[in-house]
Amino acid sequence: MDVIHSVPELRERLRREPNNVFVPTMGNLHEGHIELMRIAKPRAACTVVSIFVNRLQFGPREDYDRYPRTLQSDCDKLRDAGVDVVFVPDEKAIYPEPQTFVVEPSDLQNILEGAHRPGHFRGVATVVLKLFNLVMPHSAIFGKKDYQQYLVLRDMVRQFALPIEIIPADTVRAPDGLALSSRNGYLSAEERSEAPRLYRVLQEVRDGMKAGAHDYQRLELHGMSMLADNGWKPDYVTVRRRSDLRPPVNGEHELVVLAAARLGRTRLIDNIEIDR
Repeated sequence: MDVIHSVPELRERLRREPNNVFVPTMGNLHEGHIELMRIAKPRAACTVVSIFVNRLQFGPREDYDRYPRTLQSDCDKLRDAGVDVVFVPDEKAIYPEPQTFVVEPSDLQNILEGAHRPGHFRGVATVVLKLFNLVMPHSAIFGKKDYQQYLVLRDMVRQFALPIEIIPADTVRAPDGLALSSRNGYLSAEERSEAPRLYRVLQEVRDGMKAGAHDYQRLELHGMSMLADNGWKPDYVTVRRRSDLRPPVNGEHELVVLAAARLGRTRLIDNIEIDR
C-alpha cells in the first residue's frame, strides 16, 4: 500500500493504473468506512482512499479543530482491507491558493442539513470535485448515512457530465442499531447508551407508515418529542422523497425518514429508506 502526500506524486502513481475506484474520507476510520473499501475492491484494479479533513465544509462553531486525526490507525486498517493507494494531503496540497472558485449545489443544499449547516454542501462539493480531478476514478463509493451528501454529489456528477459512477452503500450499524460514525467517539458512556434511540425513533416512524399512517407531520412531531423528552435537542425528524428530499405528495412510494439531533455536545444524523 502506497501512502502519498503530494499531488504530483499521486498523479505519477496513478498514471500506472488502468482504472481505479475512489473512497474519499476524513479519516478516523471505523467499520462503516471499511465496508466501503470492501464494496470498492472488486470494482477496479486500484482502490484509492483519501484522508483529508476539509476545512471548507465546517462552520465557524463546528468541530474542525477537534475532529479526530488517527492516521497511523487508519493506515493499518486500510492496509488490512487491501487498499492500494492512500492519499493524505495537507491543506496546502489541496488549497495551494485561496479557493475562490467553488461548486454551488442546487437548492438541495439549503434544506435539512444545509439549513442547519450553511455552506456545508458547498464545501463538500468543492473538495470532492477537486479530489475527483486528482484521482480520476471511474467510480466512487459514498455511504448513505450521509444521505443528503450522497444526493448532492450524485447530482453534481450528473450535471457536470463527469465520467464517474456514484455508488451508494448502506449504513453500517452497531449491534444496538446506532449508525457508525466518527463522531460517536465524542459520546460519553451514558450518552452512548442513549444514542441508539435516534434509530428507534426512525423505526417508529417507519412502522407507523407501514401500518397505514398518512399524517406524516404527526409522526414527525411524535419522533421529535421522543427525542426531546429524553434529553436530546432535535433539529428535525422528517419524511421526504428519496429522489430529491422534497416533501412527498400522496401516492409516492420511495421515501426516506431522516433525523438529526444533538445529544450533549455531539450532533448525530441517521435515516431509513421506506417503500410504501
